[in-house]
Amino acid sequence: MSRLPLSLALLAAAGLLAMGVSLALGSVPLSAAELWAVFTGDGEPLHRTLVMELRLPRTLAAFATGALLAVAGALMQVLLRNPLADPYVLGISGGAAVGALLSMLAGLATALVSGAAFAGALLSTLLVFGLAHGTGSWSPVRLLLTGVVVAAGWGALISFILAVSPGAELPGMLYWLMGDLSHARNPVMGWGVLVLVLLIAWPLGRHLNVLARGSLQAAALGVSVRPLEWTVYLLAALLTATAVTLAGTVGFVGLIVPHMLRLVLGNDQRIILPAAALAGGILLTLADTLARTVIAPQQLPVGVITAMLGVPVFLYLLHRSR
Repeated sequence: MSRLPLSLALLAAAGLLAMGVSLALGSVPLSAAELWAVFTGDGEPLHRTLVMELRLPRTLAAFATGALLAVAGALMQVLLRNPLADPYVLGISGGAAVGALLSMLAGLATALVSGAAFAGALLSTLLVFGLAHGTGSWSPVRLLLTGVVVAAGWGALISFILAVSPGAELPGMLYWLMGDLSHARNPVMGWGVLVLVLLIAWPLGRHLNVLARGSLQAAALGVSVRPLEWTVYLLAALLTATAVTLAGTVGFVGLIVPHMLRLVLGNDQRIILPAAALAGGILLTLADTLARTVIAPQQLPVGVITAMLGVPVFLYLLHRSR
């Protein structure tokens, strides 16, 4: 625990720097002095509009989404006792995608698309949990297999929706499926869910450390295993549903960030959970900055950037653990 203040201080400083870079870079680059003038109220009207109405909401949404996915990944890896589990392994993103695509097909407004995505994610959560639980108890293996099958079903529905959709609707749908922050203008929900989950999960850090070693060992040490597993699953599902609602499907953040932090900081969940929130936010903020600037004025889906960064890192980690 002695490393916690220093680690979080360094990550928080890096997070502020990443946000500053995101606010400064774009089709109209801004200097540090111009950014300071905007926040002190002395900036030019164009710069104030650019930063306060366009870049700042998107930057906050990117940071919140990355933090949500990274914390969800850390919790899923504890729940499934698998360091390579990620937030999408239980089909939550598939349910959200179906809800969002159906609302896009119906021509609903952006706010209703987000609501439909959240409803689809919660439906998928209840479906996986109900099927995995059945009439008895569920194990991590049973939960994982149920999630994989449900995700495959959602994937078939997504393919069907794309096949029957009008050509004019397809670009927006595909961008959403690849992860897109261009319409993320209200990050308040993401930050609220993130803070709430951290306040619930961080005090459970000792129990999570024991649970990561196995349910039998946790039970032998006096941990109420089943309620703890339900809590972890529901928190991870809520985090994932909120992240998918904000930005669509953004891969590799929830897989890579917790795994790399464990290599550097150890396996204490009291350190990993807040550190994952900061590191995941930094990663997705910088990835979104690249997505906005690499072929400006055109923009790439942020999921493309995270995949291009995540695949080689994942292969390296796989090779390192061999």
